[in-house]
Amino acid sequence: MMSDKIRVTIWNEFVHEKNKDEVRKLYPNGMHKAIADGLGSKYEIKLASLDMPEHGLTETVLNETDVLIWWGHTAHGKVEDAIVDRVHAKILDGMGLIVLHSGHFSKIFKKLMGTKCDLHWRVSEPAGEKERIWVIEPYHPICKGLPEYFELPNEEMYGERFDIPEPDKTLFISWFEGGEVFRSGLTYSRGMGKIFYFRPGHETFPSFYNKNVLQVIDNAIEWACFSGTRDTMKVSHTKVALEKINTGL
Repeated sequence: MMSDKIRVTIWNEFVHEKNKDEVRKLYPNGMHKAIADGLGSKYEIKLASLDMPEHGLTETVLNETDVLIWWGHTAHGKVEDAIVDRVHAKILDGMGLIVLHSGHFSKIFKKLMGTKCDLHWRVSEPAGEKERIWVIEPYHPICKGLPEYFELPNEEMYGERFDIPEPDKTLFISWFEGGEVFRSGLTYSRGMGKIFYFRPGHETFPSFYNKNVLQVIDNAIEWACFSGTRDTMKVSHTKVALEKINTGL
């Protein structure tokens, strides 16, 4: 019997956890596993990473994925273009995508946005700084169950300008202790796929253990899951016109 749970694949390049002691201590089994554990048994979850064959994103895996979550940072360039093209095609066909933190600079996000996706950044490590995330669309499904704002005591700062297309919706705006602001929760649609970008999640801070961050990801999975009939979007090549054409001859 097939499960009626939403099928989620969490992709993490899984590099920092192997070569940085501070990250390994914080996320001993990887950030993707921490996110999966935080979501619990609500979804049917697969984990994938850069070092797996085809980066863990085979045709079979993607065919069995309703929503793909993506975290990347130091190894964007090592993701094979053929895999990016494969993921891109699946999104256009209705697979949802949630891009976290520095995934804004991933090949797949830049391909979907069509821009450089640069942003303003300054050094805020090792201690980081406070991030206050304001919920500006409280009635959107991704904002369900959240307070007016929530805070992360230690995070890496991102600031405007963020070189992205105008989003369908801006759901969150972050304020940082150093004074910068950032559009930190954005929705897009491409083809039949829904895309959500969410800013928090630097590898040296415990953001993926935060209940509000996990609530946003949980809500975003529900929102991004395709619920329509894909046949409705198929292009029809018919040889017979619906109406009689008067050629005037």
